Amino acid sequence: MSSRTNDNATPDAERATPDENTVGAVPAEKTAEATAAGETPAGPEAPVTPEAPEAPEAPKTVPGADTRAEDTSEGTGTDGAADTTQDTAQDGTESGADERVAAVRRLSQSQRRWRAAQLGFCAAALAVAMTAGAVVLGALRDGSTTPAVAAVSNGVSPQLLASGDLDASVLSLQTHLRAQPKDFGGWSTLGLAYVEQARTKGDPSRYPQAQKALDKSLKLRPDYDPALAGRAALAAARHDFTGALKYADLALQQNPYSERALSSRIDALVELGRYDEASKAADLADSRRPGVPVFTRYAYVHELRGDVKTARRVLEQALATATSRGDISYVASALGQLAWNQGDYRSALTYYARALAADDAYLPALEGRARTQAAMGDRAAAIKGMELVVQRFPLPQPLVELGELYEARGAAGDARKARDQYTLVNAWISLAHAYGVNADLDTALAAADHGDHKAALAAARAEWARRHTVHTADALAWALHVSGRDAEALPYARRATATGYRNASFLYHLGVIEKATGHTGEARTALKAALDLNPGFSPLGAHEAREALEAVK
Repeated sequence: MSSRTNDNATPDAERATPDENTVGAVPAEKTAEATAAGETPAGPEAPVTPEAPEAPEAPKTVPGADTRAEDTSEGTGTDGAADTTQDTAQDGTESGADERVAAVRRLSQSQRRWRAAQLGFCAAALAVAMTAGAVVLGALRDGSTTPAVAAVSNGVSPQLLASGDLDASVLSLQTHLRAQPKDFGGWSTLGLAYVEQARTKGDPSRYPQAQKALDKSLKLRPDYDPALAGRAALAAARHDFTGALKYADLALQQNPYSERALSSRIDALVELGRYDEASKAADLADSRRPGVPVFTRYAYVHELRGDVKTARRVLEQALATATSRGDISYVASALGQLAWNQGDYRSALTYYARALAADDAYLPALEGRARTQAAMGDRAAAIKGMELVVQRFPLPQPLVELGELYEARGAAGDARKARDQYTLVNAWISLAHAYGVNADLDTALAAADHGDHKAALAAARAEWARRHTVHTADALAWALHVSGRDAEALPYARRATATGYRNASFLYHLGVIEKATGHTGEARTALKAALDLNPGFSPLGAHEAREALEAVK
């Protein structure tokens, strides 16, 4: 994860957690019904589940745009299951790359048009990029009979992904539900699978489908804890962390040992900035359901407090106990990220290699390896690696990092290539908003450095109004700084580093803002700390930090 983004953002692939021993929505051998171990106690009256919003109509002006049906509505024997068939990867990465380049060209041109037209066009062009260039984690590659391992989130049962082919599993569930539309467990598992598809493909259009499937499960059995935990996972994926906490608590009322709900509750509290409560929630989860999903969250809570030693120890223990390839790739990548954050690049590469040995298509490991290569000065390898990541998954974080690598290299045509990446970020954000995802933090981070400063500040203020975390504090501080409001920015920059969280980007931002407000000594301390901690924390920011430090010596 880039130091410029929220390290714990749930829709990003980085924060997905393998869940091989889940008690909850486990499809039965013949019915695909998810059941908890033992009898689920009766609980309070079911929460009212809102109607799923209709998915925006797919633009029809761009050839190749994804126009699959979104409906999983009620009223027929199939309940819409047939209409949610997963798109398969497009043939040939070369042709996909060509279409993606054409898409970003059109996106660049659309910047000069009126905003309403731009929004629809961006969404359509991004759909082209995603369907033409994306390769689903876990899908069979090049006709091979050996499936790659999918990164398994805490919302999908291991049985569903046992084959490693999530698309095939979704099709199987859809077929099953056409025959048995009253299977509440099947609907819950299908909804969770759609959340996973959205996460692994970077495709937010799956979220309305997920909500309808989960709502169908809860209509059939209102107190079904796997579906309630699924709603928590869906809310977190959309960055509705208040909603995630609500549904996690409802699930735990039904099943206090639900690993998904326990994990989602920690995530929600962390993302709401309620760190003391998150720490207690992690302790509780560890006492009830110790395992990889809980261990990784327990480690992150300690990292946020600056206790890197404990975080590393817990992750190393988790890796030692991991047996599945999904668990190994996830935990090894988390250790790689932790090492990278501390400037230990050789250890980071070792952990990423371990992750890729388990799953050579695991996105966080591919991205982390490229980021580490950049920090070590191997820019050519870093660009090649990040281009591969972006070709498969055109998500904001790798797009921004690739753009900055192009800018840092400065070869002929690199400025245009960088602009293309930043434009595609705008397209993804537009598409995310269209499908109910709160992307204000992504907007603030990308726009502050590479876009509209006014938009960055508006987005950062909106996100801060919803939740007070170290990441939203840093985003607001930086948006205020680039808008020329350093005095207002300083308290937020100091708050971002107050928990002890060791993040070089936060320290760099603090140092620049301290310098701008005349606090030379504090600026020197913060800038030096950033470069001592992680001297290659950003393709552009690290160079700017050195210049700023030189200016205050």
